[in-house]
Amino acid sequence: MSESSVPSPEERLQQLRNAIDETDSALLNLLHQRKQLAAEVGVVKRSLGQPLYVPEREAKLLSARREDAQAKGLSPDLIEDVLRRIIRESYQQQQAADVHLEHKKIVVVGGEGALGGLFVERFREAGAAVHSLDKDDWALAEDYCNEADLVLISVPIAATEAVIAKLPRLPEHCILADVTSVKQQPVAAMLQQHRGPVVGLHPMFGPQLATLAKQLIVVTEGRHSEAYQWLLETLARWGTQLYHTTASQHDEAMGFIQVMRHLSTFVYGTHLAEEQADLQQLLDLSSPIYRLELMMVGRLFAQDPDLYADIILAHPENFAMLRRYLATFDEVLTAIEAGDKTKFVSKFREVSDYFGEFSQKFLEDSQRLLASAGDAHQLSQVTGS
Repeated sequence: MSESSVPSPEERLQQLRNAIDETDSALLNLLHQRKQLAAEVGVVKRSLGQPLYVPEREAKLLSARREDAQAKGLSPDLIEDVLRRIIRESYQQQQAADVHLEHKKIVVVGGEGALGGLFVERFREAGAAVHSLDKDDWALAEDYCNEADLVLISVPIAATEAVIAKLPRLPEHCILADVTSVKQQPVAAMLQQHRGPVVGLHPMFGPQLATLAKQLIVVTEGRHSEAYQWLLETLARWGTQLYHTTASQHDEAMGFIQVMRHLSTFVYGTHLAEEQADLQQLLDLSSPIYRLELMMVGRLFAQDPDLYADIILAHPENFAMLRRYLATFDEVLTAIEAGDKTKFVSKFREVSDYFGEFSQKFLEDSQRLLASAGDAHQLSQVTGS
């Protein structure tokens, strides 16, 4: 080979870049092929009445691909991250109309609201005859509910019990359900109002979703569980994960999951505002984990303040727990102010023992989130979006 035929480093770099572009194009063609297969899978699933999301199938698929990646000298974590993103897109592609409720009549009280509207849309896609009942057309309540198979209450927490009490007499076969984030009082009110099947539901998600796949709905038993199985089966077909518990256990857990976290986030955001902290500078100086924390604070203030006030005020039994939280904060701060490193380290280890194996699991899970957050931040810096 003559010396002139040997590419220069610049030429070789361009050749390699061209080869990468061709490989990327081949990957796009394969992804398009996978998209078509996923769409066909969705059609077959609907014909079989199978759920959109099957955890066992996804876990088996990811495990197999991780083994393949390891054998090929690729990072199993990388392949899993890529596949999870592709699978998430697949669920959206598969979520076409799943018509299986064409003989059901459903009333969504509060169907003009964001969450209520989400269920109105989903039930209509499933073929049900759906009425949205709101305060301005309450005169139609008796006509709408007279032959209903399901009446779903989706109104603000503070109004839920009053709305339940105003309901007309429902058919005995009709399911009465709610989607409130408080469960004891609404379930008790529904049991008092209706003699038929009753169930409390708490969707642990907001209305801004492209798919319900992998989303959690808490189910609290009311009465005649056998009669509302068709509703739970429909939720499962949409890909949601159902977690059964009692109303009291639900409300106790929400004290930590919602009330304490929402109030802590609110106070943190309030403090930033009162200190007039430079948010852009905080973002610029933050690592991915701190950016995520700041994003979660800002996310709260982009939403409905009445919703969060109602969630916190609906759980007065948790105020004593919140006072204990403040006492713990003050105790730790006092030790730090006194320079007592030993006490801090001792408490740290005590809490670490409490978390046990969850600490390592949370560390590993969060690393994947942080990697994605870091990639998204770098992309926004480059594109200016």
